[in-house]
This record gives sequence, C-alpha cells and structure tokens, in this order.
Amino acid sequence: MRRNILYTLLLSLLVLLSAPAARAQQQQDLELARQYFSQGDYDKAEELYGRLIEDQRLFHAVYPDYLKTLLAQRNYKEAEKLVKKTIKRFPDNPNLEVDLGRVYQASGNKSAAEKQFGKLLESMNPEAAVVIANAFMQHEMYDYAEQAYLRGRQLIKDPTAYTRPLIALYAYRQKTDKLIPEVLNLLQENESELGYVQSRLQNSLQDEKSADLLEKELILRVQQNPDKLAYNEMLIWLYIQRKDFYSALMQARAVDKRTRTGGTRVMELGAISLKNDDYEGAIEAFRYIVEAYPEGPYYLVARQRLINAREEQVESTFPIDKEQIQALITDYEALLSEVGRRPEMVEALQHMAGLYAFHLDEKEKAISLLQEAINVPRADPSLIADSKLTLGDIYLLKGEPWESTLLYSQVEKSHKETPIGHEAKLRNARLNYYKGDFELAQAHLDILKMATSREIANDAMDLSLLITDNTGLDTSTVAMEEYAAIDLLIFQNKMQEALTALNAMLQKYPGHSLTDEIYFQKAAIFERMGEFNRAVESLQKIVGNPQYDILSDDALYRMAYIYEENLNDKEKAQELYNELLVKHQGSIYAAEARKRFRNLRGDKLN
Repeated sequence: MRRNILYTLLLSLLVLLSAPAARAQQQQDLELARQYFSQGDYDKAEELYGRLIEDQRLFHAVYPDYLKTLLAQRNYKEAEKLVKKTIKRFPDNPNLEVDLGRVYQASGNKSAAEKQFGKLLESMNPEAAVVIANAFMQHEMYDYAEQAYLRGRQLIKDPTAYTRPLIALYAYRQKTDKLIPEVLNLLQENESELGYVQSRLQNSLQDEKSADLLEKELILRVQQNPDKLAYNEMLIWLYIQRKDFYSALMQARAVDKRTRTGGTRVMELGAISLKNDDYEGAIEAFRYIVEAYPEGPYYLVARQRLINAREEQVESTFPIDKEQIQALITDYEALLSEVGRRPEMVEALQHMAGLYAFHLDEKEKAISLLQEAINVPRADPSLIADSKLTLGDIYLLKGEPWESTLLYSQVEKSHKETPIGHEAKLRNARLNYYKGDFELAQAHLDILKMATSREIANDAMDLSLLITDNTGLDTSTVAMEEYAAIDLLIFQNKMQEALTALNAMLQKYPGHSLTDEIYFQKAAIFERMGEFNRAVESLQKIVGNPQYDILSDDALYRMAYIYEENLNDKEKAQELYNELLVKHQGSIYAAEARKRFRNLRGDKLN
C-alpha cells in the first residue's frame, strides 16, 4: 500500500517536472514550423503543424499558418477537413466560414466557393456584418466585403448604415462610380460632413470621367435639394479642383443671391480667380460685390480689386491698349477722389504709378505718386515696402540701377524673413543678373530657393537654373552676359532693340545652350507687339526641335493659347492643347490645357 502511494507520488512529480520541458519543446517546434513556412519548405512545416494542432492550448496559434501551409501544398482535402472540424468546435465564428470558401476557391471549385459565401451572407445576422466584412477584407476579397455591408444594410432596413466603411472601401478600390453616391448620401444626412467628404474624394478625381460623374450628380442633387447648401459647396470645391474658377464663382454667386450672406464666398473666389489669371471671373466677382453690397464691409476692397483685375487683364492682352491704360488711371483717380488719400489707398497710388511708368513712359509722374504713397501716415508697412520696390523698378527703368538696389536693400533689411523681404532679395538678385554678376546673383537665389512663398522660390529656382545651365559647361560667360543685358532691355520696354540683339546672338552663337531661351524671348516680344504669327514661328522653332525639351511644353502651351485667343483658330488650338496633354502629362500647364481643350471641344456642362 505504502509502496503504491510512493509510486503514484513519484509519477506525479515526474509529470510536473517534465511539463515545462514539453511546453518549451512545443514552442521551439512552433518557431521552427514558422521558419520552414517562411522559407517555403512546406513539407517540413506541414509535418510540424500537423502534430502541434492536436494541442488545444496551441490551436489558435497554429491554425492560420497550418491552413496556409496546406493550401500552399495544394492539400485541399486535408485543408477542408481542418476547417470543417474547426467550424464544429467554433460554430459561431464567421471567419471560419470564409476560410472554407477560400479552400474551395483554391481547389478550383468556384461554384462551391460561391455557394459557401452566398450561404454565409444570406444567413448572417445584422450584428455580424462588420465581422464578416472584415474577414473578407483580411483576405482581399473586397467584392464580398462590400456585399456583407450591403446585406447588413438590407437586414436592418437602414439605407445609410455602414456608410463610412463602404466609403473607405470604395475610395481604396478607386470605385468612384460607387463612392460618389455614397459620400453624397452621407452629406444629405449631415451637412457638417463636408470636410470628410471632400477629403475622401480628393484622390478619386484624378481623371476627367470621375470629375464629370461627380459634377453631373452634384448638379442633379442641387436641383433636387435647393436647401442643401453643402451640395453647392461641393460644386464650388469641385470646380476649384479642376481650376474652373469661373464656374466656381457662378455657383458661389448663385448661393449668395439666395442666402444674402454678404458676399464673403464670392470675394474669396474673386481673389482665387485673380491669382490664377482668370480675369473675367475676378472682374465678375468684384463687380457683383460692388453692385450687390454698396454698404457692405467689402465694398471698398472690391472697388479696388475690380480695377486691379481689369489692370491685369489689360496688361496681359497684347498689344497693350494705351487708351485702356488711361481709362484704368481715370478709375483709380475716381476711387481716390471718392475715399481720399487714406492709408488703404496706398496700393491704388502704387498701381497708378506703375501704369504711368511702364505704359505711358511718364516716369517722373510715377515717381511723384510713389513718393506720395511712401509718405502716407499710418499706412500698412507692407504696402509702403511694396511701393518702394515699385519705385526701385522705375529707377531701373530709367537706367539708374544704384537707386534701385538702394531701395530693394532697404526693404530687404526692414522686412527680413517675410515674403516681401524675399521679393526684395529676388529683385536684387535679378539686378545683379542684369549686370552680369552671376556669382552674386546666385548667392541671393540660393537663399531664396528655400523661401516660404512657393512663387518666390519657383522664380528663384528658374533664374538660378537659367544661369547654371548656360554658364556651367563653358568657362566663358560672355553669351550669358549678353543675354542678361537683353533681358534688361525687355524690362525697360526697348523691344525693337532687344529683338535686334537676340537675332545677333543667334548668328554669333549658333547651337548655344541659350538658343531655345532666345527663341522663347523673341516669341514673347512678338506677342507683346501684336505680331502673333511671328510669335508662333519662333515658338515652333522650340517645339520642332527635340533638343529644346526643357521649354517645349511652355512653347506648346503658348502656341495653343495664341491660336485660341489671338489668331482665332480654335481647331488648331485644340490640336495643340491635346498634343501637350499627350506629350507632357506632368507639365504645370496640363490642368489649364485640359480645361481649355474641354471648352473648345464643347463638352463643358452648363
């Protein structure tokens, strides 16, 4: 009796002592099986997993990799047996039902797989929709994941259920045709979701077809739901994405007329239009504010911006009409007479000075206006600084660069690390470039490449590349110095003199790296002089020569623009815009070219 008790105790002790060792061995086997699997040695992995799966404590750690191993080994019968056995143990786990369908798929039994998935979706309860969808998504079975969400929506009889996961799914899969109604339905329920909807659509509108689809759907919903302002805001947002600022403005104006909210949105769109050279849109916006809100807070700013927009339009329409320049000056004078020489009017004085100096050759009148502007009490320091920069430009126009650099340097010093201070540094750099002091110019430009203003940084980069591309391979900088001097002649409006000098350079330096720049400058001069056919001839020299690849998209866009706006050959313009879109898909002109091409093709929605 005593001997039996001792034997039992000894046996129990041996079991207790051996258990940790056994568990350690199992853990080692599990790690080894995983290693075999990752290395593609499925035979050895299957053998180890086949033993380990019998240990209930290891089951959940072993099951997924064992199933993968069996599928990798094409051992479909054993895989089916494993999954069915596991389903019996855990009947409420829909992930296992998905696994069974996957086994049928892998074995090539498509009908059995579809039947399995169909049965799972048909028998699911509403609470399981997310779990089942996630199980499908885990295995990249996105169509079935979508069906799970839609089935869940059907079961609970709520057409807005599972909207967010469906939106995420459609956005990930770039199913824009399904994404659009889903996000707009969300917006219909809650207009405060506008920001979320826009962020979800941001990357799904890369092609014209998707953007057109959204535009059509939005226009329909605006008509059906006139009180849902979020749809109008979405239309405005879409037009801005497409750089169709005029359409965005028309939409904003329609909303403002209905809501009478003071024109804030219209002012914003006017500023965006002007910044993007959509002069008609900007003029329309500011004129609306002036006429609709004569007592409103934006009236004075809108009056001034209206003249500014017309000024930029006149200055970009060649040849420049001197009568229109004089009409702009008259408008500025009328504005000053109405409101007086207040601090806010410094900008108007500055613009008038620029018109006198650069278009009417009345430099002394311009200098007088700018000195008046600089001395206006309590004026915004940035406006004063901007007036000094314009005054520096006029001294450069007069051929007095020392006065110019003095004024530029004053602004650079007084407005360090600000956009206007960077602009002053850029003008100093350009002045050094005109003088042929490329080393000093580059010192300024290297700093400006990191400027916070993208526009200034881009201008600095362009000038820097012009210098390095045409001086780096040749120890002589003579050609570049001549070209820079011609740039100064153009700045000083000495067009005929500049043309003669450019032609001389083509003769003197045949095949020089500056050749494409020379042709581009000639085209710009011809355009300013109103000789559009000669401008196209110069641009064709660039487009027709594969050596001039850097400026080819610039030249192609400019040619198309001239044919459309100046030569009234819409068919040729459309052909050139299309050529740009095909040959230069990454061009900075692609968006504008696409918009113009669509307009010329006549497929723009109303």
